[in-house]
Amino acid sequence: MKTPAPRGRGTRGLTRDEVLDATLELAEERGLHAVSMRAVADRLGVTPMALYRYVGDKQGLLDGLVERLLREMPDDDPALPWQDRLRAFGVGVRQVARRHPELFLLLFTRPTVTPEARRPRHAVQAMLRDAGVPEEIVRPLQRLLDTVGMGLAASEAGGRFTAAPQEIDHLYALAEDLFITAIERYAARG
Repeated sequence: MKTPAPRGRGTRGLTRDEVLDATLELAEERGLHAVSMRAVADRLGVTPMALYRYVGDKQGLLDGLVERLLREMPDDDPALPWQDRLRAFGVGVRQVARRHPELFLLLFTRPTVTPEARRPRHAVQAMLRDAGVPEEIVRPLQRLLDTVGMGLAASEAGGRFTAAPQEIDHLYALAEDLFITAIERYAARG
């Protein structure tokens, strides 16, 4: 466990990123149930009240964990074809799930309320728009892509899939093909 530098009782030098990183470390070491304002504050060497400025309350800590996980998603590159961008996003989801298999499930139970947490959602919506998907289909299709993609990634990271790695890769390739075909179909309607 990392020993925090003494900071006294103030917040001098403390940042939101430090709070979120400490929360992530705590959750990965001791489980999500161990996350509390007091435990994170102890890790940072400050009083629990010092955290309120950065996260508000325990719910803010959990929202911050969602933000922290989603921040690991790759940046979108609008210069690439939308199909390549979507594939890169899928790879990113899978990598985040593998790095944080237990915490990844938090993405199914918490809303994305911070601007940084919404970045991946907006990126997928931009990909769909660039593909020519009609606006009224963009959000529902993005939600479907997120749910299926995250579900596959969570299943793999959690050990639910018992197939050989190449068979799991084939499953992901099948999902990509199905979604790209569906996106192209909706784009053709628009």
